[in-house]
Amino acid sequence: MENLIEIKNVRMKFPIKSGFSNSKNEFIYALNDVSLDIQKGEILGLVGESGCGKSTLGKCVLKLYDDFSGEILYKGENILLKKGKSLKEFRKSAQMIFQNPYASLNPRMTIYDILKEPLLVHGIKDKKTIKNEIDKVCELTGISKDSLNYYPHEFSGGQRQRISIASAIILKPDFIVADEPVSALDVSIRAQIINLLKDLVQELNLTLLFISHDLSVVRLLCDRIAVMYLGEVIEKGMKNDIFENPKHPYTEALLNSVPIISKEEKTKKSLLEGDVPSPRKLPDGCKFHTRCPKVMELCKTYNPEEFSFENNHTVRCNLYKF
Repeated sequence: MENLIEIKNVRMKFPIKSGFSNSKNEFIYALNDVSLDIQKGEILGLVGESGCGKSTLGKCVLKLYDDFSGEILYKGENILLKKGKSLKEFRKSAQMIFQNPYASLNPRMTIYDILKEPLLVHGIKDKKTIKNEIDKVCELTGISKDSLNYYPHEFSGGQRQRISIASAIILKPDFIVADEPVSALDVSIRAQIINLLKDLVQELNLTLLFISHDLSVVRLLCDRIAVMYLGEVIEKGMKNDIFENPKHPYTEALLNSVPIISKEEKTKKSLLEGDVPSPRKLPDGCKFHTRCPKVMELCKTYNPEEFSFENNHTVRCNLYKF
């Protein structure tokens, strides 16, 4: 399958200053040598604990940050080199759906104006064309045309997220980063938005990077899954391989943390203990060794290489070194 996005050895750190004098420069290491491919037409789930770098990676892919090292190729072109007209064209092709639709929608604009703005920015000014495009996305996303003159605060959370999705797809992009788009919604509304995203991917031939910490949602929606820990992708593979045959102890722990309602399925499962190390001072060796139930002496000094299994299932863990 053809790759739409190729992420190669991306590193990202945020400068911070400590102390009252603000004289000592320190860094938060958000992404540490991340490499990942996103295939055209697929839904790739990016999972991991809060603070592992999921959202940072999503923003780097869209060049919302541009001070990172490494390469991010979109259709074979490095987005870091894009400027001016080339960058504007990329923005048209790659969009984002944010976690909180109330914060991402302008409260002073009507829904019609919110949906019209991307078209105006990209040179579409004919009123009839604008109206037709807005009517199309309203039909696709289930937004009532009678509500277009309302403001964001007059809608429920689920309706606002539909508006955010409509704003993201109105320019007919190829690629969308969805940054936990259902985590702030009620369970019943969450299912509607998940089904909407799934339908849009098929109807519009979209490629979707779906960022989430909810594994049940990821299992329902995604084709492949990449697992992140402390700024590294430590396991990736097809959805069924990740859920039924996880290779990394961290992935196993994430799956064990999913609540089980059925009495028949309840068994005693090992859960992680301890806190995630600070991204200001990363552990030596394997970043997970401070919490790993299967830690070896080697793990404390040697950062594991990537090992491959069947069906493009890969893992970074010293358990497979020997």
